[in-house]
Amino acid sequence: MNFALTEEQQMIVDTVRSFVETEIYPHEDAVERTGVVPRELGQEIARKCKELGFFACNFPEEVGGAGLDHLTFTLVERELGRGSMGLTVFFGRPSGILMACNEEQRERYLLPAVRGEKFDALAMTEPDAGSDVRGMKCFARQDGDDWIVNGTKHFISHADIADFVIVFIATGEEQTPRGPKKKITCFLVDRGTPGFEIRDGYNSVSHRGYKNCILTFDDCRLPSSQILGELHKGFDLANDWLYATRLTVAATSVGRARRAFDYALSYAAERKQFGKPIGANQGVSFKLADMITEIDAADLLTLSAAWRLDQGLPSNREIASAKVYATEMLARVTDEAIQIYGGMGLMDDLPLARFWRDARVERIWDGTSEIQRHIISRDLLRPLGA
Repeated sequence: MNFALTEEQQMIVDTVRSFVETEIYPHEDAVERTGVVPRELGQEIARKCKELGFFACNFPEEVGGAGLDHLTFTLVERELGRGSMGLTVFFGRPSGILMACNEEQRERYLLPAVRGEKFDALAMTEPDAGSDVRGMKCFARQDGDDWIVNGTKHFISHADIADFVIVFIATGEEQTPRGPKKKITCFLVDRGTPGFEIRDGYNSVSHRGYKNCILTFDDCRLPSSQILGELHKGFDLANDWLYATRLTVAATSVGRARRAFDYALSYAAERKQFGKPIGANQGVSFKLADMITEIDAADLLTLSAAWRLDQGLPSNREIASAKVYATEMLARVTDEAIQIYGGMGLMDDLPLARFWRDARVERIWDGTSEIQRHIISRDLLRPLGA
């Protein structure tokens, strides 16, 4: 077993970390105060990302991406996790699900997204359908070769900057031994389509500047040519996409935890009480020991899951394990970092309070901790007939 990064991987890690430190960190305080990323700043970040050759680095070379494997891309996401999501979203990583585009859609959506000419957002969650995806009420009724869509989506990340949205919509129902089940289809919907509106969402305590939006469909007419993938096969498409996003959440959680840990470690070595550094006391030093052990464990779980994807091995349980452990680890590490700082840890002079608040949502989006545990336990028990 060789855990060393290749020379190329180490260069990528160093490059992305430097980018985050020089292009993202200086703007974080302003975004935290205002909750807004100026359009010009977002465009500047995207431009510099393109100059580095990292825009759409999660896409194959044949469509214009950098062609990074899952492991190397996970390393990129880990380093981006150190920075504010409101800013790093412009370090373009279009939704991998766009690889399902047909030839005509590739020209209109996939290739412009890879070139950074268009931004996408992905919409699945509804007010009454979160973990229960098949409980969605946003419905499309067929009318000739078109579909008439009505309903609402919410918690849709960065739809405010999106030129088009990848939307999962119920398009029918089928009977199963467990009762009726929604058929789900994925559609590509352009901003400005009649009957489709993108509205501001809720004010969140986590990831300020990284907006969530509400999407409404009011007799929105979509031609069948806007279907991504196959009719009624959207759930299968979503499952493939969720692998990558859950791995991203795990990786960014590791990166953010390491940044919080670095603050705590430096402070423990410098801050003196009773005539010695507070890190000399076991009450603090043991916290540091536990924090770094958990961070390293989450890192290895995450990279191992990415490696399994690259090898074509079953990875559903491993990705779920990485997601649940890394996100819960992040909560513990940020909390302990604040405890080491004491009262200063909660002041705006430091980013620790932001890390602490941002950590809370990681256990919810892209599949709650409870859903991850369901995936893990189901994978263990099903082969035994339970």
